[in-house]
Amino acid sequence: MIELEGVAHRYGAATALDGIDLDVGAGEFVVLGGPSGAGKSTLLRVMAGLVRPTAGRVVVSGQDLARERRAAPWLRQRIGLLFQELALLEDRSAIDNVRLPLDIAGVPGRTARERASAALARVDLAGRERLRPAQFSGGERQRLALARAIVHGPALLLADEPTARMDAASALAVFELLHAQCGAGATVLIASHDPTTIDDVRVRHVRLERGRIVEDRAATCPARVARPAEA
Repeated sequence: MIELEGVAHRYGAATALDGIDLDVGAGEFVVLGGPSGAGKSTLLRVMAGLVRPTAGRVVVSGQDLARERRAAPWLRQRIGLLFQELALLEDRSAIDNVRLPLDIAGVPGRTARERASAALARVDLAGRERLRPAQFSGGERQRLALARAIVHGPALLLADEPTARMDAASALAVFELLHAQCGAGATVLIASHDPTTIDDVRVRHVRLERGRIVEDRAATCPARVARPAEA
């Protein structure tokens, strides 16, 4: 699914990534750990095609993102993204935010609304479809953005601190939802400081420090779960 070879990226004089080599197979769940500034967020953005590496090769599902400018349409359709800024549309309702990837893909209106409602229910926001993002708490906004990221059943889900601003119970529920996406066949990569995610034996743990991989620990008990039912 993902192949990185010698990937480097610099922001001015600062090195964010320094010679990253990483292969991620289809259906894997990978947690990127490490201290702030280690390069986790930059690495996710490189995989998403949002940041071009300074050097190296980035291949996602057979497409070299460092070379192929036409990769973007495939990325929009096949990748789910959840970054810390969330990028919610404040002038639209919750359901309109969630259904946005379906609208872009040309999914018919009724089907898009039904799938968006089902995604909201999965993140425990059922019945709040008409509220605007400003009417949600910080943790609820995070779950709203997650619903948007999974509504189209992406083959690859990239999430930066998906359990940030959540209490322990909510964080655990979201983590299990991410496992469900993986169990349904998606490849999942998240950056996280949450010890619950880092210590989970079902995931592969890749630790970064100063833009380099310093540990790559395989999952010792990978688990598959059933796909959540869709409305």
